[in-house]
Amino acid sequence: MPRVLVVGAGVGGLTAALALHRSGLNVRVVEAASCVAPIGVGLNILPNAVRELAALGLLDKLAESAVATKQLAFYNRYGDLIWQEPRGLDAGYRWPQFSIHRGDLVRVLLDAVRARLGADAVITGARLASHTDGPNGPVVARLAHPDGRRTTLEADVLVGADGIHSTVRAALYPDEGPPPWNGLVMWRGTTWGQPFLTGSSMIVTGDDVRRVVLYPVRRDPASGRVLINWVAAAPSTTVPDAAPSPRKRVPVSAAMAEFGDWRFPWLDIGGVLAATKEVFEYPMLDRDPLSRWSVGRTTLLGDAAHPMYPAGSNGATQAVVDACALADALSQHSPATAALAEYERIRRPVTTEIQTSNRRMGPEVVITMAHQRAPNGFTDIDEVISPAELAGISARYASTGRFDIDTVNSKGCAS
Repeated sequence: MPRVLVVGAGVGGLTAALALHRSGLNVRVVEAASCVAPIGVGLNILPNAVRELAALGLLDKLAESAVATKQLAFYNRYGDLIWQEPRGLDAGYRWPQFSIHRGDLVRVLLDAVRARLGADAVITGARLASHTDGPNGPVVARLAHPDGRRTTLEADVLVGADGIHSTVRAALYPDEGPPPWNGLVMWRGTTWGQPFLTGSSMIVTGDDVRRVVLYPVRRDPASGRVLINWVAAAPSTTVPDAAPSPRKRVPVSAAMAEFGDWRFPWLDIGGVLAATKEVFEYPMLDRDPLSRWSVGRTTLLGDAAHPMYPAGSNGATQAVVDACALADALSQHSPATAALAEYERIRRPVTTEIQTSNRRMGPEVVITMAHQRAPNGFTDIDEVISPAELAGISARYASTGRFDIDTVNSKGCAS
């Protein structure tokens, strides 16, 4: 049975472990952190990725922890509606779109990995120090532990699922350097509040340079309240630290300075931000698309392969789809190098398109267009942007990400 070593126990790495195990491969996961903690804030999983997670038997568990998104709506700075569309089951997909706290998603994945692969399938406190992938013999991974120990693991394939600051990617591309910053800073947080719009809506609002995204990720049936996830982005002149840092806690005043007075009749955005107890700051980063993800029997997936700006809910979604495609390729093709070539053939062009589109802000470009054409607001969006133009932007992005209804509903495995 081929052995696969996955580096990174995030969404992509844990999904890969489950998909590879389902395909009959022997899988181990190593994680540099001392534990797989439920950190982070909210994220969206589009129906093409939910389909894959459902095939892994996780749909019911996810539904217990998530909010099934019903609507996506774009607004200008003043609360004027630019575009709205149904999402998930309400749009005709066979699978829902889930808004979920990252910690809840990781918990569901980790519980499944330990139940199916064994309690020792995920090794924490094990940082990949180096690896050797020669033409003969196994891939050898050298691990460093907090107590100073050094251990080795052997595998037939090494998968880097260790995020935008990937150690595996750095080993494959040692001259690449840190990820470039686009001049925007994001503040993220969650806070309990009252439902808005449909109660399961995701909204994006902004002007030509600023954005706020809000959506519920949990419900409290007793109180009727929802846990609102929000991310706000604005230009900054402060150059971020180039050192890898998963999150930086900051006072909420940093975000309030930009968005504190943003209030709509149906949602007090400034109030949501002000009520948040923990706010984290991140520079908006991505990386240039790679011409190849695989070298020998080592490959990449998720943010390690294709980190992208957070437009269009595609980061975690594409990591999940990568995991399925990688497992299929390794189970259907040999040797491993041929399987990895097939994995790249299927996945790399798609994610490269999404990376490129997200640099143009993906579907959120309609907010910039509305601001440029009507900077003081409008009463009729049809006089600013035609319905056909708005619908075309939405449809093209769905096609780019391969999450249009026809593709998702007709295929057994996303590609």
